[in-house]
Amino acid sequence: MLDQTHLDKPDQQAGETVAERISSRGARVHILTGAVCNNNCVFCMEEDREQRYVTNSQTTDETVRWILGQHERFEEVCFTSGEPTTNPRLHHWVKMAKDAGARCISMMTNGRALSHEKFAKRLMALGMNRFYISIHGHTKKLHEGLTRTPDCFEQTVGGLDTIAKFKRLGIELHTSTVLTKRNLPHLGDIYRFLRSHGVDQVIFNVMQANGRADTYFDLLFPTYAEIADAARQFIAEQQQREPEVQAVLVDIPLCMTEGIPDNNRGYVEAYVHYEHEDTHGLLNNLSSEVLGERSGGNAGELVQIRRSDLDDNARHKRAECKQCKYDAVCEGVWGNYLRRRGWDEFVPVSS
Repeated sequence: MLDQTHLDKPDQQAGETVAERISSRGARVHILTGAVCNNNCVFCMEEDREQRYVTNSQTTDETVRWILGQHERFEEVCFTSGEPTTNPRLHHWVKMAKDAGARCISMMTNGRALSHEKFAKRLMALGMNRFYISIHGHTKKLHEGLTRTPDCFEQTVGGLDTIAKFKRLGIELHTSTVLTKRNLPHLGDIYRFLRSHGVDQVIFNVMQANGRADTYFDLLFPTYAEIADAARQFIAEQQQREPEVQAVLVDIPLCMTEGIPDNNRGYVEAYVHYEHEDTHGLLNNLSSEVLGERSGGNAGELVQIRRSDLDDNARHKRAECKQCKYDAVCEGVWGNYLRRRGWDEFVPVSS
């Protein structure tokens, strides 16, 4: 899945600092839609595919209808987790979101099904107006080496081209590229390739050290310092071609990205999703009163999981972080990263 996740606010205000954008960010609701995925990405956070299948298969029309009843609390309704296009109810749920009055209806996808124009046009006609397409290289060899799925590159690029044709109607096209040791040297080539296919905003996602990204950490994960250096070089070079580079580096501690223009420094949106149970035990430390506030569904059968639950469970700060000007908005460093690499590369930034 994507990190989601995925993504910076596309409508950021000119002149805002990254800290200001984080402080004012709205919330997005994720609807867990794809019980399976037709890619097999080596860095996938959802390594436990059997549990994902169980969790996401419990999403029903009734689940979606209840979640959409809360849509005014969120700035975006996003279908995600696994691969949403593999779910035969997706089109129906998009129409439900539109009928409920959701302003922004989006999907995180590998984009392969969107290469079938009839499929994509139906989604847009029913109300989907923003697409986050996952693509991890500018060549077949690079992309498919990471997705471990033969012949998916052409379909994903076809999906980009399909959606790009309808941007004139107000459809937004964004991409997500998960950075690894393999594709980090090719930031400029990837960016220019994607922009040539009509992408509005290219998002470079630093891996979260969870799932397969943790299992294959030594094989895949560049250091934060290496990522930041590569991003600085890429953006400086690209600025010679276009003053405003439409790329955002996401999910890396801000102390590492000094020197990168603020409009190219991003963050992961605040988001929530609903499950039929707390599968990963993220809420074990919450009081019964707070847990009661997290219940949802027509009969209290759903539990709300927030991104901050995952952060609190897996991210860390040290005492020196309090000296950094980004402390108030920084989420800390993934514990799985620190266990391997320690704190040496992190230096607090003075005000």
